[in-house]
Parts: sequence; structure tokens; C-alpha cells
Amino acid sequence: MSVSDTLMRWRYRAVPDHLLGEILTKRWIDNAIPILILMTVVTVFGSAIPDFFGASSLANLLRQWGEFSLLVLALMIVMVAGGIDLSVGSTFALGNIVALTLLSVAEWSMPATIAATIACGAAVGLVNGVLVGYLRLRAFLTTLVTLIIVRAIVDILLLKYSVAIAGGFIESDAWYYLGEGFLLGMPFSVFMTVVIAAILHLLLSRTRIGWHVLATGGSRRSAHNVGIPVRRVVCMTYVISGALCALSGLLFASRLGGAGADTGIGLEITALTAAVLGGNSLGGGRGSAIKALIGSITVMIMVNSMVRLGVTSGANSLLLGLVLLAAVAIDVRWLKNRHKLLSNVYVSPTFAPLPPAPTTEADSPYALNDKLRPVDLIGLGAIDGPEDVILDEDDHIYAGNRTGDIVRFLAPDYKEQELYAHIGGRPLGMAFAPDGALLVCVGGMGLYRVTKQRVVEKLTDETNRSLFTIIDDSRLRLADDLDVAPDGRIFFSEATVRYDMHEWPVDSLEARGNGRIICYDPKTNSTQTILKNLVFPNGICMTHDGQSFLFAETWACRVSRYYFDGPRKGRVEPVIPNLPGYPDNINRASDGTFWLALVGMRTPSVDLSMRMPGFRKRMARRIAPDEWLYPNINTGCVVRFDETGQILDVMWDLGGENHPMITSMREHKGHLYIGGISNNRIGRLKLEGADTGWTGPESYWGRT
Repeated sequence: MSVSDTLMRWRYRAVPDHLLGEILTKRWIDNAIPILILMTVVTVFGSAIPDFFGASSLANLLRQWGEFSLLVLALMIVMVAGGIDLSVGSTFALGNIVALTLLSVAEWSMPATIAATIACGAAVGLVNGVLVGYLRLRAFLTTLVTLIIVRAIVDILLLKYSVAIAGGFIESDAWYYLGEGFLLGMPFSVFMTVVIAAILHLLLSRTRIGWHVLATGGSRRSAHNVGIPVRRVVCMTYVISGALCALSGLLFASRLGGAGADTGIGLEITALTAAVLGGNSLGGGRGSAIKALIGSITVMIMVNSMVRLGVTSGANSLLLGLVLLAAVAIDVRWLKNRHKLLSNVYVSPTFAPLPPAPTTEADSPYALNDKLRPVDLIGLGAIDGPEDVILDEDDHIYAGNRTGDIVRFLAPDYKEQELYAHIGGRPLGMAFAPDGALLVCVGGMGLYRVTKQRVVEKLTDETNRSLFTIIDDSRLRLADDLDVAPDGRIFFSEATVRYDMHEWPVDSLEARGNGRIICYDPKTNSTQTILKNLVFPNGICMTHDGQSFLFAETWACRVSRYYFDGPRKGRVEPVIPNLPGYPDNINRASDGTFWLALVGMRTPSVDLSMRMPGFRKRMARRIAPDEWLYPNINTGCVVRFDETGQILDVMWDLGGENHPMITSMREHKGHLYIGGISNNRIGRLKLEGADTGWTGPESYWGRT
């Protein structure tokens, strides 16, 4: 599992898997809005101000931004923990006066001055942290009082030391380098800001401490209930905020070399505007260092541009106030109502016309019959949802169930069953590896193996992330079916990257290419997506050339062939371009042909809706999900075909009276064993003329 996915699952650990895709979409929109605002501000003021992008103009802007962005970062770290710090401007002024006093009056060394200045800011933050975190006082009122007290301390220091500071001279090139020097082609303050922002980003997104901060901001009660030291976390954020504010004041002192009574006044409003405008939520639990930087750039451009345009300071403050009011209003209303908007657009149907369904009349290769009516029932009522079934060389039957177990029915009569292994997720497609281990696709978990000693091992639960995808598609959401190539590589399908096991039929409403086929190589322990944009890919079955495999696309009602090796490598060829139903698992037959399960039959109404994406979208928005128009998956059949796509045999159970639903089938010693994801039984049908000595396990990984 990737680090970003680990963070996401921690942050939303109480959210069901089927909602994580929607959360990711919300996060993408949250990140896009600040960038659009920044682009708009740059475009407007860049066209209105001559030489806006000039070298001197940008250099001056960068120095101010380096100091200001530290204040925004300080406020951000408090906000994501669910707090607010109105004392950032006063702490900035305190850092400024303390640094100048210690250097020019007390004649401290520069390292000692830097350490003492940051310590003063951290002390202010500690006071705020104790009052807000441990004593549970209101953050707004507490930091407002701290603002007043610290401002008073600054005024006292100014009265006592301003003359001495103005008359003194600091003989230190290193001191002036902090405010005026360049490092790697950028002002030192900017370099320091970027480094600190990167550290904060890593802390928030890659460490347990950062996760605790975000969890605390999301819900302090929930964070406390899971064992997070909420009071300590809140206190820590205020200490960090105070230290960053003092550091910003120190850089300001190095650049200008003086202190005034108006230093830092109003900075708390400017910094708050930048933090909120960048997308950091006042409600807590949502924010990042990148958003803080984006907001600080936006506000800094606005402030400097207004000055260059000759706007008075009063109008400047008025503009910032209006922007802050609008940003707060949008933040509050969006936070409250965004789920309503996103729920309307999350199901995103596309135009997906299907060719006319083949007829099932008497003269059709798919003609209706009752060949499945005499199916023997194994484990009736003793198993719940055996999506796939497989047999070993001792004739034992293995099947997964809805509760996350793999159950083994013991030969020869299959009346006795045992728990073979507990996986935890929903076992779907299965295959035997060359060493006899059982390979399993587990919905929501990935690809697993169960050794002969019944040890469950994870092979992979993630693949490479697509370059231009909106959601993080590195996690395997719905690994479905698999087969093993002669060289040991495991090819498996992921039906959809947008929906989980709980709501996989919803993918049919979109009919988009949300699925893919993935290859896991046990030799290198690597996982790679090899085929994308498939319409609910399902069954996977190796062909006899050892260089290609067949795969089914359920909602597209077709079977195709993909060459993963040989002279045709990378080519996809149609095999059965149009089926009367929705294909599921594919497996080999003893005579060299293939078995295909149809999980349900097409209906005119659903086929028509595939040509009407607007209708499906309105349906998803306006009526309850249990009333949506879904494909029929109540009646299925088994089809036998060859590599050219010629239909050789079709087996039906009209009305689903004996075996109502079919998602898989396996041939073994002259019998066909049938599974169904909604069934409470396993079917067994005697095949006339089949090879009664054909056991199958070796054929599962490329041998006949």
C-alpha cells in the first residue's frame, strides 16, 4: 500500500471503502479551487500593472513573501488541528524587537540571538497551547487576549530600546545575509520558507505526528477515543506556530534593521486571509503546507499590486476584509454542502451503445434450453456466495464465501466441509500456482496466495498510479479474476478503479473504461498495469499458445484476446464481439476449448439506457439507489467456444429454477462445477463425452 493511500485510509478510517473514491474527488476539487484563484489574480494584476513580471519587481516580492509565508504556515498548522491563532502578528513583532535588542543592545552572538528569538516565540505559543489545549479555553478569545498582551510587551520594549536600536550598528555579514542574501539563486528567506514548508508537508502527510494533528482537527472527540493525546497535540501546534512567527520577525529585522510601533499590526488578518484563501479549512482537519504557500502568494500579489496601483491603505484593508469574508463564507458553505454537489456528479455515465443483442431463438447458437436443469447441488444452504470454484488433484472443491473465508468441500461426496483459510475480504477468482499454492483475487484487498500449509500471504495490493488520473488509482479496489502464465507471471483483472465490492453494479451505470488488467511478477515482486480503459474486465484465461490470454468485459458484452508476449505483443483482438448477456469468468475445457459464464442477460431497457447517458445521470441524481435501472444478473448460462469465437454449446436453466445465477464454472474429471456470487450452492453437471481423466490444475497455469 502506498504512503499516500495509507494516509488517506488513516484520515478516513471510519469511512466505508465505497465512499473513498468520492472523498478523493472532493480532495481534488478542494485543491483545484485555490490554484484557479491564484491564476486569476496573476492574470488580472499582471495585465493591469506594467513590468509586473520584471526581475526587480519579483525579487522584492519574493523577499516579502518569504517572511509572510512563514506566518501563513504558522497559522495553517494551528488551523488543521482545529484551532485559530490571532497572535501571529504580535508574535512576529516580538521576534523582530527581541532579535534587534539582543544583537545591537545586549551584543549577543548571532546563534544565541536566533535561538533566543525563536524561544520567545515558542514561549508565546506555549502559553496559548496550555490555555487552549490543556485548560480548554476558547481559541479565538484566548489568542485575542494574547495578541493584546504581546503587543503591549512589544510597545514596552520599543519605548525602552528603540533609540539604542536605531543608533546601533550590527557588524555581522552573516546577520544581513539572512535578510538580503541569496542561496541557490533565491533570497535566503525564500529558501528557508521552502525548506520549512517541505518539512511541514512531510510531517503532516507522512508521519504519525502529522496524522494525529489532522485527526485532531477532524474530530477531537474521535481522536481522543482512538488514543490520540489531543491536548498535547493542540499545545504542540501553538508552540510551532509561535516559533515560526518569531523566525519570520527575525528575518524581517535582518532585512530592514529597524523596529516600529506599527510592525506586525494587521498581519493576523492578512495571514488568516491567505490561509483560508489557499484552501485550509477553518473547521480543522483539512489543510496543507502547499495550500498555505498558494494562499500566501495570492494575498502577497494582491497587497503589493494594490500599493503599486496607488490604492490607499484603507481601501487595501477593505479589500482584504471582503476577500476574507468571502473566503470564510465559501469555506463554511462548501464544507457543509459539497457532498450534495459531488453526489450529483460522482456517477458519471457515458455514451456506450451496444450492438443489437444476438437472438436466443431456436436457430441461434444461443438457443434456449434446459441443459442446466439436472445440475446436482453441493453444499446447499451451507455456503454463501461462491463466486468462483476450483478443484485440486484430490478432487476437493474450494470456494470463497461472503464472510471472507475459503471453504473446502471434501471429496468424494462433498457432504463434509471445512474452513480452509480465512482471508478477511471477499474471495473472487482463484487459480493454482505451479507450487500448489492457491492464488486468490480478494475484493478490496488485492492479490493473495494460500500455501499448502494454509498460510495466507499478500502478494500485492497496489499497482502503478496512472499519470493523469484524478483519483489515486494505485490501490487495488476490485481484483476480480486471474490466471497464471507459463513463466509464472500472474495476470488478473481489476473490474473498476472507482467502485468497491459493496457497489460494483453501480459501475454499470457509467459503462466507462474504469477497469484494467494487471500483471504481478513473483520473480521481481513487481506489479504493473498492462491494459487500461476496459469496461468492467472480468474473466481471465490463458490461451494454449502461452503468449496471450482471453478476457471478458462484462458491461461491454464481449470477449477479447490480449497478446502479452510474442510477435503480436501488446495487441488486442476481438474474439466474441457481441454476447446476449454479461460475461464473467472464463476457464479452459478438456478438449482445448473454453467455458464462459454469463452472469445475466441483456434487456432492451438497459441496452437503450446505454445510449442515454443523460437519462442514467438523472436517474442517479433523482431516485433512490435501490430503484435504479441495473443489468439483469438473476439468470445466466454457460457458453463453450473456441479460440476463433465460434459458439460450440450453450447451457441454460430457464427461469433459474435449479441454479439461478452463474459467475464461474470449472471442468474436472468429466463434470462441470458451477459457482454464483449470489447463490447458496455449488452446481455439478455431468458432461457427456468429456475427458474423465482431465483434472485441470496443471491447465490453470498454461499446460494442457
